Amino acid sequence: MMVVNKIKKFVEAECKKPQSKYGKEPFAFHFLPMAKYAGQLADELRADREVILIASWLHDIGAIINGRQDHHITGARIAEKILKELNYPAPKIEIVKKCILNHRGSVKNKRRSLEEQIVAEADTMSNFDNISGIFKAAFIYEGKNQGEAKDSVRKKLQNKWQQLRFKNSKKLLKKKYEAVMLLLK
Repeated sequence: MMVVNKIKKFVEAECKKPQSKYGKEPFAFHFLPMAKYAGQLADELRADREVILIASWLHDIGAIINGRQDHHITGARIAEKILKELNYPAPKIEIVKKCILNHRGSVKNKRRSLEEQIVAEADTMSNFDNISGIFKAAFIYEGKNQGEAKDSVRKKLQNKWQQLRFKNSKKLLKKKYEAVMLLLK
């Protein structure tokens, strides 16, 4: 797990850089919850925990460094470069890259491996721990007013709820989902 810790520190350092596209907040409010969910799912489903955690830490690194557009593609390139420098096994680098390339719910790629599915699921789950960040995006990055932001966040979270595929995911998030839907009526 030494590689996982090095990757985590790399992502944290990139988030703290002044040129980070979204500032330091994504580390605490997106990456940490996502890694927590990814680890839980990896253990529960007996998947490759190390690969999943590496992909979880790196899944949005393209957005942090280069911006949101095509961040899954730029992130896979960045991941490959860093993992090669760390002498990570080539077959596992390919799995990490596929996880990053296929993590986005808005990009309809086929997720073939359990690891790809877990990374995408954990990314979706993390939204329910970062509702303030979703509002921030609606206000700042999308220029919405309060009413538009409320509707946008509600629809986004409803969509995210529908994207959850693993049995335990909805069970873990049910109370959060119900609470946020009640608040955003």
